Amino acid sequence: MKAKVVFEDWGTISYKEAWEKQISEHSLMVDLKKIYRDDLSELKLHQVNKLVFCEHPHVYTLGKSGKADHLKLDEAGLSAVDAEYFKTNRGGDITYHGPGQIVGYFLFDLDCFKPDVHVFVRNIEEGVIRLLNDYGIKGERIKEYTGVWVKGDDGGWVKICAIGVHLSRWISMHGFAFNIDPQLNYFDNIIACGIQDEDKSITSLSRLTGQKLNMDEIKARLYSHYSEVFDF
Repeated sequence: MKAKVVFEDWGTISYKEAWEKQISEHSLMVDLKKIYRDDLSELKLHQVNKLVFCEHPHVYTLGKSGKADHLKLDEAGLSAVDAEYFKTNRGGDITYHGPGQIVGYFLFDLDCFKPDVHVFVRNIEEGVIRLLNDYGIKGERIKEYTGVWVKGDDGGWVKICAIGVHLSRWISMHGFAFNIDPQLNYFDNIIACGIQDEDKSITSLSRLTGQKLNMDEIKARLYSHYSEVFDF
C-alpha cells in the first residue's frame, strides 16, 4: 500500500505563519500515529502526509546547529533590508528565504515510507536534481554537504538548493529552499549554511538558464518528480 500524500500550495506566506501551521499539522500526525502505532497498514491508510510549496517574504532562519554570528546584520540592519529573523528547530545552519525561491515543506511520516533520515534527505535532493535535469543542468551532491550543487564555470561549486529537516517520532518538518529567481544579494548578509569555503557560492535556476521562468510550471514538475521519488 502506498502512502497517502496531499499537495498544498500555501502561496506567499510569512515564515512565522508557515512554521505555526507545520507545528499544528505535525501534532495532528503524532496524535494519529499513537492510535495506529501497532498496525502499519492502518497507519498508511489513515495518515495524511503533506507536501507543501510556498514562498516567504525576506527572512533569515537559523538551524539548531547554527551559529548566531553567521548573520551579519543586527536588528537595525534587518529592518533596513525589510527582513525577519527566526531561530528554528530544523537541522543545519543559517539560510535565507524570499520571493523567487520555492520552499518545500515535507510533513511526512517516514514509517509510511522508509524510516531512514539519510534516505529521506537524499530523496529530497533527488527531486531537485531531476528538476534541474529538465532544464539541461547537472545537479550534484558533494561530500560532507547536504543540498544540491552545480559545478561553476570557475570550477568551484555553487549551491542552488538548501535542505534542513526536523524529525520527531519519524514525522518530518521543514524541507528545502530552491533558488529559482530570488534576490541573491540577500545571501551576502549571512554565511550561508555556515560554509566559508572560498570555492563555494550561491546561484539560481534563472541565472543558470538565462531565462525568465514560470514558477507554477516548476512547482508542477517538482511535484511530479517527488511523486516518483517517494512513490506516492
